[in-house]
Amino acid sequence: MAVFTSLTEAELKPWLTAYDAGELRSLTGIAAGIENSNFFLDTTRGHYVLTIFEKLTPAELPFYLGLTAHLEHGGIPCPGPLPDRAGRHFSLLKGKPAAIVRRLPGKSHMDPSDADRAQVAATLARMHLAGQSYADHQENPRGPHWWAVTAPRVMPFLDAANQALLADELKFQASHRLDTLPRGPVHADLFRDNVLFDAGALGGFIDFYFAGWDCLLFDVAVCVNDWCIARDGAAIGELIAGQARVFLEAYNAVRPFAPGEQAAWPVMLRAGALRFWLSRLYDFHLPRAGELITPHDPGHFERILKQRRAQAAPPWLA
Repeated sequence: MAVFTSLTEAELKPWLTAYDAGELRSLTGIAAGIENSNFFLDTTRGHYVLTIFEKLTPAELPFYLGLTAHLEHGGIPCPGPLPDRAGRHFSLLKGKPAAIVRRLPGKSHMDPSDADRAQVAATLARMHLAGQSYADHQENPRGPHWWAVTAPRVMPFLDAANQALLADELKFQASHRLDTLPRGPVHADLFRDNVLFDAGALGGFIDFYFAGWDCLLFDVAVCVNDWCIARDGAAIGELIAGQARVFLEAYNAVRPFAPGEQAAWPVMLRAGALRFWLSRLYDFHLPRAGELITPHDPGHFERILKQRRAQAAPPWLA
C-alpha cells in the first residue's frame, strides 16, 4: 500500500476538529498513488479524501490547492480543498502538511471508449480556459529546467545508445520550446488513472500535484500519449490515428487551436514522452528511502519517445 505515513482514527480526530466536516465515521488507506499518503475519509457531513503530503512543502502547496479551488469554482470537476475554520487549505498533521479534498464520484476507465476520450478532451479544454484567470504562477515543475537537472543524474544508468538518445532529445527540445504558444496552468499528468467516470459521465480530474504553467498543447500531448495508443502487441505505444483525432476534435471544439499549434504538435508529443521517460528513469534508478511501491517501467516511455521521433507527421485534425 502506498501510504508512507500511517494514521489512526485516534490521531486524526483532534486535527479534524479544525474543520467543519462533521464527526469521523471511517478512515481507510488508499493503495493508489506514488507521491503522497492518501486516505478515504467518511464523516457525518460527506465523503472526502485526506492527503498527507510527503514531498510538497508548505511553501509549495498554495499553488496546487489554490488552483483546484479556482477550477472548481469555475465549474471544472476536480477535488477542491475543504478549508478549515480559519480559511486555510492545509495544516500540519503528524508534522507534515495535510489537506482534505472533496471525493469525486466514479472510477477510472483503463480501456476508454471514444466517448470517454471526447469527454476528457472537452473538459481539458474547459479547464485550460478556466485556468487563464488563475492569478498564481508556477512553471511546470517537471519541465525543461527539471529535465536539465535530472538527466545527468540518470545518465550513468543508461547504455551508450540511450545516453545518446537522451542527449539528442534534450538538445532538440531546447531548440523547440515554442513559448509563444498559448500558455496557462496545465495538469501535466492526466493519465487514464487520474480521470474518474461515473455511470458513463466524467466524474472529474484528480491528482493535480504536478501542475504548473506550460504550453497548453503540452497537456494535450501528455493525454494523447496515454489515451490514444496501442496497448499490446508489437505496436504497443503507437498512436492510433482515429482515437487521436477524436481527442483533438473534441478539444478544438471548446478551445480552438491557435496558429502554430499544429506545427508544434510533433515537438510536444516528443516533449511529453521525454518528461515521463526521465521521471520513470529517476524513480526506477534513484528511489527515495522507504519507497513502498514498484516504480513504473521506464521502457514504456523510451519506446514511445522513439516512436514519436520517427513519426514526422502524427495525426492532427481531419
